[in-house]
Amino acid sequence: MKSQVLIKRYTQGLNNSIKSEEEFLIISRQLLDFQNLLSTQKDLKKILASAFLPTSKKIEIAKEVLANVSLEAKATRFILLLVEKNRLELLPSILEFLPILWNEEKGISTFEVSSVVPLTDIQKRRLEEELESLEKNPVSLNYKINPTLIGGLSIRKGNFVYDISIQGNLLRLKEIISEG
Repeated sequence: MKSQVLIKRYTQGLNNSIKSEEEFLIISRQLLDFQNLLSTQKDLKKILASAFLPTSKKIEIAKEVLANVSLEAKATRFILLLVEKNRLELLPSILEFLPILWNEEKGISTFEVSSVVPLTDIQKRRLEEELESLEKNPVSLNYKINPTLIGGLSIRKGNFVYDISIQGNLLRLKEIISEG
């Protein structure tokens, strides 16, 4: 629970510092590149997360690494802030939440759409039109493949899940049968 509050706080701070769509795209891409660097350089990730290394040394190491990559000043400052506060492990979650928060502030609803197989362009367009009609706002859809679904779709917006899958229908049927 505490980490969710921290993720939201850091994401909100970063989001508030970004002034344009172009800057948002650049900064989010650079932070994602840095996250990918940490994923491939396990030793660097361990060093920056180590509880035994003083924070000043971690910041020094992070500055050396960041000097070798071309990042905007805001992206660099944000990474150094996470290192300084020993919150670098939050970066993947921050990067996941950032576009949702960015869109939300622009009046765009973000949905996560899960399906067993990739949707066609026509299906995507139709789904987007339907959701825009329901929301009465523009929408942004993030598509995921979920092999555990039997068929149909699962659509998530924040904490709300619209389950129109065969698996969801079977679970509802099971509940009805068990209730008598």
